[in-house]
Amino acid sequence: MNISWWVQRWSELHPDKPAIRFEEQEISYLDLHRRASRTSCWLQDLGIEKGDRVAVMLENCVEFIELYLASSRLGAIFVPINFRLAEPELDYILQNARPRLFVFGSGYSSIVNRLQLKMMRSPIMLSCVGQPADSMKAIDYAAETLLFDGKTPFLTKYLGPSDPLEPQVIMYTSGTTGQPKGAVLTHRKTFFNCLNAEIFFKLHFDDVMLAILPLFHSGGLFIQASPTLYKGATLIIHPRFDPIKTYRDIPKFGVTKFLAVPTVYRALLRVDPAQRGDLSSLKVCAIGGEKTTPELLAECKDSGFPLRQVMGQTETSILLWASEEDSLRKPGTIGRPVFHAQVALVDKEGRGVKPGEVGEIVVQGSIMMKEYWMDPVKTGDTLRNGRLHTGDLARMDEDGYFYLVDRLCDMYISGGENIYPAEVEAVFRTHPEVREAAVVGVSDDVWGEVGHAFVTCNNASELRPEDLIAFCKGRLAKYKWPKKITFCEDFPRTALGKIRKPLLTDSKQEV
Repeated sequence: MNISWWVQRWSELHPDKPAIRFEEQEISYLDLHRRASRTSCWLQDLGIEKGDRVAVMLENCVEFIELYLASSRLGAIFVPINFRLAEPELDYILQNARPRLFVFGSGYSSIVNRLQLKMMRSPIMLSCVGQPADSMKAIDYAAETLLFDGKTPFLTKYLGPSDPLEPQVIMYTSGTTGQPKGAVLTHRKTFFNCLNAEIFFKLHFDDVMLAILPLFHSGGLFIQASPTLYKGATLIIHPRFDPIKTYRDIPKFGVTKFLAVPTVYRALLRVDPAQRGDLSSLKVCAIGGEKTTPELLAECKDSGFPLRQVMGQTETSILLWASEEDSLRKPGTIGRPVFHAQVALVDKEGRGVKPGEVGEIVVQGSIMMKEYWMDPVKTGDTLRNGRLHTGDLARMDEDGYFYLVDRLCDMYISGGENIYPAEVEAVFRTHPEVREAAVVGVSDDVWGEVGHAFVTCNNASELRPEDLIAFCKGRLAKYKWPKKITFCEDFPRTALGKIRKPLLTDSKQEV
């Protein structure tokens, strides 16, 4: 169940098969195996042992995959870090994970240099991919790993993973509800995620997967990169999303499989048709990361991106999926459970709910995380009675299809009534002058809690708060109407574009 062994096996069976294409590089499975081996030897030379954490903050690149494979081979725990984090967020994760080694891209030298890493209780070794700032004392990743070219790491059952339940990755959540939590993901979990992705994507040896999502995120690493390497297929890596480059590379490399979030698809649809490439090679296109709309699905289909939907989270990766036909036949559905998992809806007491009733999505099976790193309290809140509580509220119809309602933490109670902000936000988005909306519950002396809506508008809009309140009439029950409205230029967001609602009320300005 070790991903580094999969690459080694493909290097033996099909050594010349392209494993990765990045920029102008084509890297075969044999090349990738050799790169992972020399990186493993380098890690061992630094004293990295089984259970040590190796933190990595890089854009999508070959070195990211090398370190991922090398860490897995040694039994070290790989910690991918979001390169968009602010200094306090990065400091928190490093303090929590306590890595022995921190590898970062040269473009992030300034922020790393400002961190008090030398003052941490366990000193961290630094290594830079590229040329670091002059004042930094960081190991040159390229030069140092090259010294071990052609060498193989020495492994025993004590010097490498010997149990599939051992940690492979600590992936930090996006922090939409507070400080990021480090989800501990095992080798077995990655394996069963790959099996689910294989079914979802209909993955084959001859497939070409284009990865534009960040590899530090579950979607990029566990739904695209890992399953592609498991099947011996080819992975095209883009450092960052560029719509023109995406359109160019799909026909250039014969891309057959693609995954993106709604924000990416909207950007692709905004490209002038004259600048778009031939999409006929695409066999499966997927959308996930946040709720989508039937209108977006239909527009994407008309533009050559027939979409199947996927829903998951860091703690589980893929949970639910819907085919292209189901997505259009059952508007609003997020699909049915993946093959290798048990997914159900329960009430507050943990009892199953009837079709049509709202319940929390819970998961059982090999795709569950092991725990939250160094956080037994939050682990106990999430893992209860052998089930992982996702915090997502949904309904299920008579055919077993799930429909997302909202996040449990977003729901608020006003005058004794449960209110789901997502329902209110969906109504606001139908207003022709509203671009996006986010609703949060805030304290109120009369009702306990009331809705506070934050709204971004289209250019030159003269929309007033009372106009939006009036727009709710006939569309929402009156008790669901927000009592406060704030107009914003934009929202604080995660790396995948999700709105970080707790930050909205930190700096609100009434209109």
